[in-house]
Amino acid sequence: MTNGSDLKVACVGAGYFSQFHYGSWARMDRVALVASCNRDIGKAKATGLPAYSDLGTMLAEQNPDLLDIILPPEAHAETIRTALDAGIKWLICQKPFCRDLVEAEQITAEAEAAGAVIVVHENFRFQPWYRAIKRALDRGDIGQVQQVTFRLRPGDGQGHDAYLARQPYFQKMTRFLVHETAVHWVDTFRFLLGDPLAVYADLRQINPAIAGEDAGYILFDHPNGAKALFDGNRHLDHAADNLRRTMGEALFEGTDGTLTLGGDGAVRLRPFGSSEPQVLLGPDTWDGFGGDCVHALQLHVTRGILDGTPLENTAPEYLTVERIEATIYDSSDKGCKLPVGA
Repeated sequence: MTNGSDLKVACVGAGYFSQFHYGSWARMDRVALVASCNRDIGKAKATGLPAYSDLGTMLAEQNPDLLDIILPPEAHAETIRTALDAGIKWLICQKPFCRDLVEAEQITAEAEAAGAVIVVHENFRFQPWYRAIKRALDRGDIGQVQQVTFRLRPGDGQGHDAYLARQPYFQKMTRFLVHETAVHWVDTFRFLLGDPLAVYADLRQINPAIAGEDAGYILFDHPNGAKALFDGNRHLDHAADNLRRTMGEALFEGTDGTLTLGGDGAVRLRPFGSSEPQVLLGPDTWDGFGGDCVHALQLHVTRGILDGTPLENTAPEYLTVERIEATIYDSSDKGCKLPVGA
């Protein structure tokens, strides 16, 4: 590593969302951001870093400690294999992780065989409001959790031009709402409540301009009797100055109280029998994406590599999310509740 301790990081991908990755690495101590690779080299050059259009060349010339993969799922397997062939031992890979469960399992096995660690860039569990909710649940602030509801309402899914300005490949995804979006809450619910035992899903497509589903309900049976409902509709909005901050609203209801998450990112606790909520986390003031969750995740990985702290969502662990996702689609196709992994 450079300077005896700095982590050398190279990135592949320079599309819309990559700005949050590059911006985070650039303001992080103990990290040297060394290069960018993109099929369109003009986008790689726009990062201001040494630019490449060929991944193998970048890895050979820069020899990074970590490769940050900021690409759509169709490119994950080939990119990871190229990195493994180059001897890279640390990788972050954007979600959705690979095209499907079978490919994700194969890539995970190949990485383990090569002695490499992949951390899936599932950043919603790192958003400050979910960390605050986790602390509240662990303290027992609302007693025994009975019901959780998240209403996804980003308001960006209407019309023929939906998603084109930001992430146009969304329109072509044959599995969209769950594979691209709801997977955030599959992971967040398991982070907060434990791995679900069974799921029931009712998915539908509203906008004919896209290939996949864009609305639906998913009911999760979690341990200890907790039920979680993901109620997603990308056509509708919620009360927020920035619809992409939380992308919706949540309720966590227990025997001793209720936690609410609003579109401003604030978390409030209303004790059972009271009408006066307490503010556990104030409104979010971060101008970028999701309460600076990209930075929180990348800082978490950096500390894991340099300091040996435990890592969340390594690829073998994240395969659980992929198996839950596969069961969700199976449930919707069959119209019945299914145990996870059936």
